[in-house]
Order: sequence, then C-alpha cells, then structure tokens
Amino acid sequence: MPDAVAPAVVPPATRGAAGLTRFWHAAWPILVLANLLWAGNIVLARGVAELVPPVALAYWRWTGAFFVSLPFAWPHLRRDAPVLVRHWRMMLLLSATGIATYNTMSYIALDQTSALNVLLLQSAQPLIIIVWAAVIFAERPSLRQVAGVLISLAGVATIAGRGSLAVLLGLRLNPGDWWILGGMAIYGIYCAMLRRRPAVHPLAFLSAAMGIGSCLMLPFYLAELAGGAHITGGTPAFLAMGYTAVFPSFIAYLLFNRGIELIGAGRAGQSMHLMPLFGSALAVLFLGERFHAYHAAGIALIGAGILMASWRLGARRVARQRAADA
Repeated sequence: MPDAVAPAVVPPATRGAAGLTRFWHAAWPILVLANLLWAGNIVLARGVAELVPPVALAYWRWTGAFFVSLPFAWPHLRRDAPVLVRHWRMMLLLSATGIATYNTMSYIALDQTSALNVLLLQSAQPLIIIVWAAVIFAERPSLRQVAGVLISLAGVATIAGRGSLAVLLGLRLNPGDWWILGGMAIYGIYCAMLRRRPAVHPLAFLSAAMGIGSCLMLPFYLAELAGGAHITGGTPAFLAMGYTAVFPSFIAYLLFNRGIELIGAGRAGQSMHLMPLFGSALAVLFLGERFHAYHAAGIALIGAGILMASWRLGARRVARQRAADA
C-alpha cells in the first residue's frame, strides 16, 4: 500500500498573515475595535484632565502618533509624496477636520463635562455624518439606514435617562457638551469627505494627515503654554499620552479609515453607537459603576439599530476594494 500522505502543515506565520488579511477585509470587526479604543481614550482623557491641559493632550497625542507611524509609513510616504503634494488642499481639509480641530475640541469638552456625557453625545455622530453626506454629495440615506440610526439613538437615550423619561427630559447641556457637539459637527465633514482622499497607501495618508494636524495645533499649544497651563502628574500623565498616541490615534484611525473604505461613511459612522456601550462597560470594570437593567435594554436597542443599518454588507463594494488592494 502507498504511504499515507501527511496533511500539509501551514506555518504559524502564514496562518497569522492570512488572519490579518481576512481581518483587513472585514468591515465590522475593524470598526468594533476602533470604537473600543476610542471609548477607552475618552475615559482615560477624563481621568487625566487635571494633569494634562486639553490642547497639550491633543498636540502630543498626534505628534506622538506621527512619530510612531513614521517607521511603518516611510516607504509609502516616499513613493506617494507627489500625489499627497498634488492634493494638498484636500489633505489640509481632512487634517484640520479629522485630526486637529475635532480632537482638540473633544479634550476641551472633557475638561468641562463628564466622560459619560461625551460618550452619550457621540451617539449623534452617525446622524451628523448622514447629514453631511446629503449636503455635500446629495447622498440620500436608505429608510433602513435612517431607521437603524433612530433605533440606536433610542438605545442611547435609554442609557442616558436611566430608563426614565423624566430623567431624560431633565438632562441639560453644559459648555463642555456644546464643545463636543461642535467637534462632532466638524468631524462629520471629515468622515463624509474621506471618500475624496488621495489614492495613496493608507499608512502614507494617515501619517501625512497626523503630521499636518500636529503642525496646525502647534500655535494653539504654544498659546496654552504662554497662558500658564502645563503638564503635571509625572509618569501617569506621560503614560496616558503614550496610550493616546498609539491606540486611539494611530491604530484606531487606521482601522476606521479602512472601515469607511469598505462600507462607506454613513454605515461606518453607525458603528459609533458602540462607544457608549463600550464606555459603560469600561466604567463598570474600572470605575466600579453598577450595571442596571436599563443598560441591557439600551445595549439591545443599539445592537438592533446597527444590525438594521448594516444588514447588507455591500458585497460589490467589498469585492471592488479587494480587487483594488490586490
């Protein structure tokens, strides 16, 4: 009898590369991870608000993220530099709206309001993105998409009002809440316009955008220093800034930009309803807050809304993107 043929052994490195490739083409796992990292950033930024001034946190977040990305992005930056320079106006717009302005305003908000308020208000971001897509590109959302946004908003309202309509109606916005709403309106422009970004490698685009955003923030950071606001707290403050530079900046933005490439700004923006969900879980784990029935009801509504808005994953869009990446 012939010898039995041993099954082919796939090297661990090859299996790992194949897993990363599958992940890179899976829109919702990518977006879930991005929003988890952003939720952690909001909780952490509120925790160090007394140690790190808001503009300083934004400036060093993106300056650090730029230098973290540079070793990975440098070969692509050198190759794509002519394209980036040719589209400098679009790069300036995307860097100003998605990097510099939005994040600085978010940290100013966290200096004046609670992390929970910021997390809950972030749930309006998908609706803002849909509005900007309609205004700029005359893009009409589907009824399924609108219904999904509204259902998810109902879930966030359930958590915000702790299951009580009276509590929800009694909520009031403070100056910090207005700062985050203004930042979200600006970030909506970034999400809608991202489809017009230069056709370069994702790492080249992200690294260039972070570098430009850091330069745009520098005058405001210097003004904050001149006003007497300085970083205090020693090692914990610098560790927090290091976390914000790597995880919610370099990694999360790379993931979210990819999610928009795969399924579009409107449906990718729907994933931002996950931030209040993750933020609540982080509060339970790290702040000792209790989990209530209204949290479960709100989470169920958020999940149902996301499922409704993204029921069809856009197979043709994904196929075209995979062909472009090949």
